Amino acid sequence: MAPLMASLAASANVSASPLLIVWAYRRTGKFAFHVLTGALESAPDLVHVPVEFGNGVDAVVAAIEAGRSRGQRVLVGWSFYSPDFAQMTRELHEVRRRTGDHLVVHVAGGVHASAEPLQTLRAGFDLVAIGEGELLVLDLVRTLLRGGDPRTVAGIAFLEDRGSELHKTELKRNGKALRPSLDDFPPCAPAHRRHGPIEITRGCIYACRFCQTPYFAGANFRHRSVANVQQWVRYFVSIGFRDFRFLTPTSMSYGTSGAEPSLAAVEDLLATVRAEIGPERRLWFGTFPSEVRPEHVTPAALALLKRYVDNRALILGGQSGSDAMLQHSKRGHDVASIERAAALCLEHGFVPHVDFLFGMPGESEGDVEATLALMDRLVAQGARVHGHTFMPLPGTPFRRAAAGALTPVLRKRLLQLASQGAVYGQWEQQETTALEIAAWQQSEVVARPRHLPS
Repeated sequence: MAPLMASLAASANVSASPLLIVWAYRRTGKFAFHVLTGALESAPDLVHVPVEFGNGVDAVVAAIEAGRSRGQRVLVGWSFYSPDFAQMTRELHEVRRRTGDHLVVHVAGGVHASAEPLQTLRAGFDLVAIGEGELLVLDLVRTLLRGGDPRTVAGIAFLEDRGSELHKTELKRNGKALRPSLDDFPPCAPAHRRHGPIEITRGCIYACRFCQTPYFAGANFRHRSVANVQQWVRYFVSIGFRDFRFLTPTSMSYGTSGAEPSLAAVEDLLATVRAEIGPERRLWFGTFPSEVRPEHVTPAALALLKRYVDNRALILGGQSGSDAMLQHSKRGHDVASIERAAALCLEHGFVPHVDFLFGMPGESEGDVEATLALMDRLVAQGARVHGHTFMPLPGTPFRRAAAGALTPVLRKRLLQLASQGAVYGQWEQQETTALEIAAWQQSEVVARPRHLPS
């Protein structure tokens, strides 16, 4: 399948298509664009549509100008997380300043745009793609190719001008795009040689109150089948991949629909992959980007992992040393589960890297002290701490909360542990970003809706 798509794409004439797709290809939306491009590659009627990856403003501008010089309509796609919204908006404005609007449509997708379509549109994007993108991008591109109005596509939101004053613009939305089956689409863009971790699970049943994942992709699990994973692993082996990673919100939940892991399903997956890649290539599981929930760490689970994976570190989602905060954020486990998981990891030869989230809504001085005490106990045993500062992310139940802030005691202790190599993370940058998110929640850049080019 992959070689066929590659040959079709290679034979496509860039200037033969009336439409050019340009991805604003930044780190924040990198893997989303791979999947969207893979979806286009898998559609026989769209494989001729050229796709450009514009990494940075200069590259996006150059791609737009090249397309317009050929008389092509240009669709520019943007995808970003909430912490990157302000930067991506600045880049959009610079692209617009240098290219104008003729024959160009800018559409934003991803978790932030889906959660805040009005804000995203008011920032200057023409359209917002709400929800998952594989089916939506096919509908959108087909509509543009036949000269249709992209605002009619299911899952698209846009602004309608209701009067002369900016506050009279009205949000119009055509619902959400349909949720795809992961098996129906590639996890990458083989014809364009754009790869990454294989997404094996989408959605999350746990719905933690600070996390955007379940509110974007649904509070249920959807898994890529073992047979489909095997097919793509074979492809990656054929092009020389040496390391194999998987994308999932909770790695030990593979193959299950509920809270109880299915070790048989996980073993089926890992044994199949290991058989395909052999002993000379490396298999990573339970490390970034596929963390492990503490309550899923058992002797049987660790023995299973040790048989198949190469990593000897596991990312554990702990988040707090306070049972009150774990309950408040609906984490679904207690502090004892975190300590038990870390101890079991060390006993079985894995180094636990425990995620902590500082400054959550309602966190008291006592909660901070409990978290510090847990961190000290874990580090003393040989664990490492991965620190984060709470950000009020759009689309989550905590979206209206105050920005997370580090107490002086917590900041001092984190710096001490970091100097010892026991703590790592971007908690300082995230504290600044949290303030920025809270600020633009209150004060938005407002742009009038444009007349879309036909």
